[in-house]
Amino acid sequence: MASKLTRCLALAGIPLAFQAAGSAFAATKEIGNGFADHGVATPISNHRGIVATVDGEGRNVVLLWLYDHRGGYALLMIDAETGRSKEFPIPFPTGGDGPFASILSSANKFYTHFGSHFIEFDPVKGEFTFYHKTVPQMAMGMTEDDNGVIWSVTYPNSGVASYNPKTGEFKDYGHVYQQNWRQYQRSVAADDQGWIYFAVGNTRSQIIALDPKTGQATPLVPESERAQGTAYVYRDLDGKVYGQVLAGRDQPWLELYGGKARPIGKLEAQRKKTIITGSQGLFHRDFPDGSRIAQCDTVERILTIEDPEKKQKTVRFDYQSEGAHIMGVAVAPDGTICGGTAFPMRFFSFDPKTDKWVNRPAYGQWNTVARQGDRFFVGGYTAGFLLEWDPAKPWVNTEKGKAECNPRFLTECPPTINRPHELLATPDGKWVFLAGTPGYGYTGGGLLLWNRETGTRTLLEHTDLIPDHSTMSLALLPDGKLLGGTTISPGTGGEQKAKEAELYILDPTTCKVEWHAVVFPGVASYTDLTPGPRGLIYGVADQKRFFVFDPKERKVVHEQDLTAEFGQTISHQGPRVFVPAPDGTLYMLFAKGIARVDQQTHAIQMVAQSPVPIAAGGDILDGRLYFAYGSHVYSFKLP
Repeated sequence: MASKLTRCLALAGIPLAFQAAGSAFAATKEIGNGFADHGVATPISNHRGIVATVDGEGRNVVLLWLYDHRGGYALLMIDAETGRSKEFPIPFPTGGDGPFASILSSANKFYTHFGSHFIEFDPVKGEFTFYHKTVPQMAMGMTEDDNGVIWSVTYPNSGVASYNPKTGEFKDYGHVYQQNWRQYQRSVAADDQGWIYFAVGNTRSQIIALDPKTGQATPLVPESERAQGTAYVYRDLDGKVYGQVLAGRDQPWLELYGGKARPIGKLEAQRKKTIITGSQGLFHRDFPDGSRIAQCDTVERILTIEDPEKKQKTVRFDYQSEGAHIMGVAVAPDGTICGGTAFPMRFFSFDPKTDKWVNRPAYGQWNTVARQGDRFFVGGYTAGFLLEWDPAKPWVNTEKGKAECNPRFLTECPPTINRPHELLATPDGKWVFLAGTPGYGYTGGGLLLWNRETGTRTLLEHTDLIPDHSTMSLALLPDGKLLGGTTISPGTGGEQKAKEAELYILDPTTCKVEWHAVVFPGVASYTDLTPGPRGLIYGVADQKRFFVFDPKERKVVHEQDLTAEFGQTISHQGPRVFVPAPDGTLYMLFAKGIARVDQQTHAIQMVAQSPVPIAAGGDILDGRLYFAYGSHVYSFKLP
């Protein structure tokens, strides 16, 4: 149903481009070779930074970076009085990247740095006025120094760039600090002598001082004092920068000045210099005339401005969007195709019988989805949460700690699991297993065992399974035990420590690993596993090696390199490469098409080449196999 706000806007005569919590028709289109395009699941873009400012005529305008499944694709400028909007396409190829930091300068220019390009937008001129290619990749932190020079520091290897808008001088200092893991630099500051300081995380904290004249970068924290997590820096009104080796209220402080660090213990008061900058969540609300943004909602396309007397005015704005990125799809108990999108985080449901969509707010990012009987389970990012949805009951937006919600929040697993890759709901209705990679900067992910009969959980750490590995895939064995396939990838920004992925067998009743081994030397990840005939397990390693594993003998009985004939399988957070049909037929999803596995000979046969790349799987309903690519849900009519 439409929200109360949406109904009020309709009564006020404000047009409704999209009822975000309601229904819409898909207008399914046949696209050839038995495939159909059912449309965009979430026809909405996300913002990646919002600021209030003025244009060349002194009118209040809102600037925001637009982001959909393509990445950051445009800057949107909205007239705060009328809602009239204009899009300015990003003038360089982004490669699917998007803004993770931006800054509105004291000279009223809006900057970001992503897709290995630094870029400036001038709201007075109403155009992009500068951009420049840099070393990879995107700024995690930005600042402005006392001379008006804009600085950015980039993920993953601490690239530093600066731009002087007064002189037009741009400097790319390159990557100035090397680690064997991907670095996040969420805070950057300059002292009044022009030295630049940036905080590093998350595997091991550090603060780097950069001399702007020479480009020399110096780590200020001794190796013995670095900690797991992220450091922090800020610019004070006294001209100095202050920082913490590990960001936190009770952590000791350093005075940072002239490229040197001096421990000062407790900091009595923080007097932060006003710099309008932040992460992708930047939301600067205040206009120069004292009015402010009360709401800027890209879902409902609503802008509400509050004047200095607290009076509010709401206008509608619009923008073009190709829709949010789909994480995956599965058949729900009510006979619909359901899943979640990222940026924004939304739930979607497609009913093939009525060709109708439902789109609602989602709790977090639905990485993994699976049906078990009359329930639908979700494993999500961040914090490795687990939800249970009953489609037979009314939808009630999820809130942690509220049992009456539907989907209902069951538990979460930070930092043991942060980004789920596998959700396995057993056919007997007893167990739901959730696995994935750990929190930012950590290495080794765990396994959640949720007992539906008791409503209790057991959370195994990576040290209980295989140290420094994360579980990427799971399959249920005939005796109720689990076959797990690992990945050596760490948590986001973490340090890879293991060298080869492994298979393991776990007894969920004892929580003990009974066997594990490097089955294929050199493999980094077991993409997916599924039960096969006669107690065998089918699997894919590194998206290219198909194999059949005998868990009784604990050996591979068949293998095949898929690359030459089929290319790579799909790979995703919860990939669903194997798609079993109700009649027992087993299908596989490759980037270029749909294949069938002969479960007697283990031979693979391509059934149909897809007219669009296949990115995420995958489930079967009424003779059609559904999958996703970008923002669209597609299906194929099975022979």
